[in-house]
Amino acid sequence: MSAPTTPTGVSDIVHRKRRGAELFLLVLALAVGIGAYAAVGLGVEGELPGDMYGYSAWLAALAIGAHVVVRLTAPYADPVLLPVVTALNGLGLAMIYRWDLARETGYSTKQLTWTTLGVVLFAMVLLLLRDHRRLQAYTYTTGLAAIVLLLLPLAPGLGKTINGARIWIGIAGWSFQPGEVAKVLLVIAFAGYLVLHRDALALAGRRFIGIDLPRMRDLGPILLMWLISLGVLVLQRDLGSSLLFFGLFLVMLYVATERPGWLVVGSLMFVSGAALASQVYSHVQTRVEGWLDPFSDTDTYGQIVEGLYGMAWGGLVGRGLGQGDPWRIPFAYSDFIVAAVGEELGLTGLMALIILFGLIVERALRTALICRDGFGKLMATGFGIVFALQVFVVVGGVTKLIPLTGLTTPFMSHGGSSMIANWVVIGLLLRISDQVRRPLPDVRPLEMDDATQVVKLR
Repeated sequence: MSAPTTPTGVSDIVHRKRRGAELFLLVLALAVGIGAYAAVGLGVEGELPGDMYGYSAWLAALAIGAHVVVRLTAPYADPVLLPVVTALNGLGLAMIYRWDLARETGYSTKQLTWTTLGVVLFAMVLLLLRDHRRLQAYTYTTGLAAIVLLLLPLAPGLGKTINGARIWIGIAGWSFQPGEVAKVLLVIAFAGYLVLHRDALALAGRRFIGIDLPRMRDLGPILLMWLISLGVLVLQRDLGSSLLFFGLFLVMLYVATERPGWLVVGSLMFVSGAALASQVYSHVQTRVEGWLDPFSDTDTYGQIVEGLYGMAWGGLVGRGLGQGDPWRIPFAYSDFIVAAVGEELGLTGLMALIILFGLIVERALRTALICRDGFGKLMATGFGIVFALQVFVVVGGVTKLIPLTGLTTPFMSHGGSSMIANWVVIGLLLRISDQVRRPLPDVRPLEMDDATQVVKLR
């Protein structure tokens, strides 16, 4: 007779931490970032950059330090996110350094400083926040704080208009974009609100063309977000942030309720509002005209034209790092850094870049799928949608698929606000993934030992 078998429970599953795999991928990511920095120096000046060793040591220290924090505080976290982000950050630093060599601006040094601060805040998130579910208690607080941050650029004497958009505030000579922090707070607020009210919002109203539309009495939240997004579009002249905030809420609402009617109603509301704004407000109309025919006025739409020519010159495999002329593209260190990558690394490099961003979105959505609590599930989904929408809007604007916006490319474009906010987002994603990948407590039945009458686990 065969020996009796013991049923396999959840506690018998071997949960792997995968920190070794993360370290291996991190070494490859550092090779990409440091190698790109060295290639830029060799391509432009024929020699390695003068600060090559110091830069490499600092970037490696940041990456390894982040890895150690993850190993100690979130041992079961996703092993792919940190290496992907490190590769994107390193490549962005190399492209900004390419601009520095042509224009002698020194932006790459500032960007490395912002990266350092971003990694420090990333570590603080993991050290101080041991359970993401604690954030649900601050649903309305984070929502109010996000609205205040969105309104700050409109304050007299505090707000600043840069490149036609009033989305900045100036403090002691420093410029900061509060909308980048607001998007993180909005995800937390949306997740907490939808967890509480999704049952009511999921109720169907009238049926139209096979789609169950929401009830009129439940349209309050989406109307509020619609007005806020239009306010950002009209008052701050920022089409990208308007699309990001409203699209984020719309997708999270659809995920929470599983009602496609919300997507239909929300899309119609945004398109109608944007169309009306393009007819009434000149700055919106200028963006649309530049999208339809940028060659009609190369003085006004020169950055779009130069970006298109640069990517066309890059071809399939690019001119090589340091071999192209991305400095001809205005704002190639920030809004048009994707076009600079397309010129120097070609379509191949640009597709690799999009795949890296796709990996971030995929890992966020994977975390959401296996998350056991509704709040964490919606938070992970929201952060994944933020990256997806932001990259789509940036790449779509540069390639003339959609009207140009002022959003930055995450982890690559020059700017401290975006860098800090995105590193915090990765910290929150790793905290959620660590929570959901941890082994469950041992729930096997208890039995009494006949000899000692002591309760023990089988």
